[in-house]
Amino acid sequence: MDASPEVNLDEENVLAEESADEDRLWIRRVKSGNTRAFDFLIRKYQRRLYSVVYNMTSNKVDAADLTQEILIKAFKGIHTFKGESHFYTWLYRIALNTTFSFIKKSRKTSHYSLENWDNTEIQENILSHSNDLEMGDRATLLKELQEKLNEALQKLSLNHRTVVVLFEIEGMSHTEIAQMLHCSEGTVRSRLHYAKEQLKQLLKDYLKDYEA
Repeated sequence: MDASPEVNLDEENVLAEESADEDRLWIRRVKSGNTRAFDFLIRKYQRRLYSVVYNMTSNKVDAADLTQEILIKAFKGIHTFKGESHFYTWLYRIALNTTFSFIKKSRKTSHYSLENWDNTEIQENILSHSNDLEMGDRATLLKELQEKLNEALQKLSLNHRTVVVLFEIEGMSHTEIAQMLHCSEGTVRSRLHYAKEQLKQLLKDYLKDYEA
């Protein structure tokens, strides 16, 4: 019984390595002058990049524009990719840096999409007490919850907001996030812990209304 998770993990690692090898093949073709080979990498990662940017900006127009900017930067800088990390790690790093710069320059209020954030401790704590609500009341609660979480997230630093988005929404591992942010896994865990504690504190009064 204990062997099953290890087999699944091994399968995931094999698939990840096969994907990385496939990326290297297409990157070699791009570097050799076959610029159309980059189209494969665009098709493979465009939606994932858009998802990250959208969850950081919650603006579809900005997310679309930034995704195109990121892909252009990646294409122009493809010769600097040495293959020391997975291509998607290198690509996401460009995405995060580009998005960070945009947020800092625009000074816009960023709202986070919670469409894929359905397993967080905070949200479960509230929704677990709402199962007996009518559909309309539950929809109202979800809308109010999103607004409260968005408001609380704005009070976190950009570093802490980033790890929350990448881990909770994008489902990335501590290792992947650490590689992207050029920090240790311990730092990622520390930021996540701090961010969640801060969110709980910021939402303390709101959460009281839903305690059993």
